[in-house]
Amino acid sequence: MNVLKTTWLAAMLMLFTSLAQAADLTIEITRGSDRATPIAVVPLADGEALPQDIAQIVSDDLERSGYFEPLARRDMFARPASGEEVRFGDWRALDVRYLVVGRVSREGEDYRIRYELMDVSGGSRLIGETVTAGRQGLRDAAHYMSDQIFEEITDIRGAFSTRIAYVTSTGVGDNTQYALHVADADGRNSQQILSSDEPIMSPSWSPDAGKLAYVSFETGRPAIYVQEIASGRRVRATSFEGLNSAPAWSPDGRRLAMSLSKDGQPDIYVMDIGSRDLERITTGSSIETEPDWSPDGRSLVFTSDRSGGPQIYRRDLGSGEEQRITFTGNYNARARFAPDGEAIFLIHRGNNGYQVARQDLESGRLVALTDSRQDESPSVAPNGTMVIFATQQGGNGVLGGVSADGRASFRLPAAQGDVREPAWSPFLN
Repeated sequence: MNVLKTTWLAAMLMLFTSLAQAADLTIEITRGSDRATPIAVVPLADGEALPQDIAQIVSDDLERSGYFEPLARRDMFARPASGEEVRFGDWRALDVRYLVVGRVSREGEDYRIRYELMDVSGGSRLIGETVTAGRQGLRDAAHYMSDQIFEEITDIRGAFSTRIAYVTSTGVGDNTQYALHVADADGRNSQQILSSDEPIMSPSWSPDAGKLAYVSFETGRPAIYVQEIASGRRVRATSFEGLNSAPAWSPDGRRLAMSLSKDGQPDIYVMDIGSRDLERITTGSSIETEPDWSPDGRSLVFTSDRSGGPQIYRRDLGSGEEQRITFTGNYNARARFAPDGEAIFLIHRGNNGYQVARQDLESGRLVALTDSRQDESPSVAPNGTMVIFATQQGGNGVLGGVSADGRASFRLPAAQGDVREPAWSPFLN
């Protein structure tokens, strides 16, 4: 490892926490919400032979959100396949508020899935829809169903059909291999889109979810690349002397915010992607890194050690005004805006270690959402209901998740290796 790389990694120790082993291939609900709405997702009639258990995928999606508490299958004393077969009194006796029923049939090479969402308390049908999918599209169909059910009940757009990216490392020392992966929002269908024997860091999704910007050391020093996910085609966006780190896409997809040290200490810059013109946003002798755009594109939050330790600052890009926005504790880093712009999610060091926290921007109130000790790199679902992050469990690196109110948490499966720096995609339009 060359001197630049060693220096860069040492400087970032105050901002990043190392992880260990990858998660196993199960979704684990680690804490349920005490406010979750009871729902039952009945196994699809004639669906036993399907290569994917669609009803279970839907149930897992809804439970992971923290908004719903699915009824266990063993407690279902009836398995209706349509709304006409539902006896609402039976489900009311089980304290079920909503019920999902359906049937699957084969049409050539495709599957025809008919599902209905029933309001048990009102005794009515809320959704009746048919979804057609091929064998390889059954999980996508299930996530689509979850999105429709979630939005119908909560009036919040579902984010189960989105994707996540993350980095893994395997091996030790000079034999370490790094990889960039893209997976479904539940961690399944993970695909490796880049591998390297040098570190890969800080993946960031473009607003159209078609590209990833990330940092790679493949040339012996950090550089920022932009890669098309579908084609694999990529370009090098920056390779200045010194640090090139922490890329973040603007909401309109035309600019990248980043941290560069080409003029001295790491500062925040904004690059126009089309022209490659750079605008320096911060100046000074402190380390400025980890920028994130406000949803309206008018301001940036970033991590700075100008106050003696890492804290979150906000800069208005129009006026140039800067203000410190975190004051709870002596370590707050890696802030990410909520989609509504009213809060940030960040890593906060409290008495129990490094935890994912949420801070309301108007009141300044900060609340820890997790109870683990080594969390890093929070990334927010595009509907603002969930946050994924990297953490440790029993010495093994895992992908963690928590509801935005902290009432429910879960673990996601990931590819083999030391898992870190997850990034949640925007909605797939």
